[in-house]
Amino acid sequence: MNISFYQWLVFVHILLFVLWLGADVGVFMLGQHFRKREKYDLPQRLVLLQLLVNLDMTPRTAWALMVPLTITMVDAGGWWDVPGWGVALSWVVGAAWLWLVWDAHIHDQTERAARDRKIEFVLKIGLTLFYLGLGILSLVQGEPLIPIWLATKALMFGLIFAAAIMIDVAFKPVGPQLGKLIAEGSSDETEIPLRKTMDTTRIWVWIVYLLLLATAFLGNIKPF
Repeated sequence: MNISFYQWLVFVHILLFVLWLGADVGVFMLGQHFRKREKYDLPQRLVLLQLLVNLDMTPRTAWALMVPLTITMVDAGGWWDVPGWGVALSWVVGAAWLWLVWDAHIHDQTERAARDRKIEFVLKIGLTLFYLGLGILSLVQGEPLIPIWLATKALMFGLIFAAAIMIDVAFKPVGPQLGKLIAEGSSDETEIPLRKTMDTTRIWVWIVYLLLLATAFLGNIKPF
């Protein structure tokens, strides 16, 4: 059996996609149950929330690894002749992002975690602009990504970054709102603002899901 390096990369790419979307659906379902204050008491809901936070590390890890993997794939597959330093840089960026994600998780609720997340936020904005720029440039000029499906996929990956950033932005008020819920107990005053924040966040989550499915379709069907 002769399996090329590119084929191995495609396999890992599919695996990361499954982990990203599959685990994120689990996060979504835990969030759904956390909202049911009529079914679970507050301690039970906090356990669900802790499970949600831990499970969320799977899609966050897969997302960070997708960056160097996509660059390595387009180079190995002959879609874009990326310089060696460019491939190496993508792995440095991916490793740095992965470290920030896990370091913030391990040191949650500390100044160190807050610093990590600020750096990560700037990094994600930079990567958003990179993928959007790469996709738009390739669609307009026909290079460096020549196939239209691949250029469109790069553009949509940038849109996934943008929508995922909006998830973090929309979810930011949850910290203080959750602290108030724990301190004062469950009531309309503490629950309704938290529910509203989670509902707003869900909109961006659904957008990410749709974009992920669309990029998967483009990568597998290659319609144009």
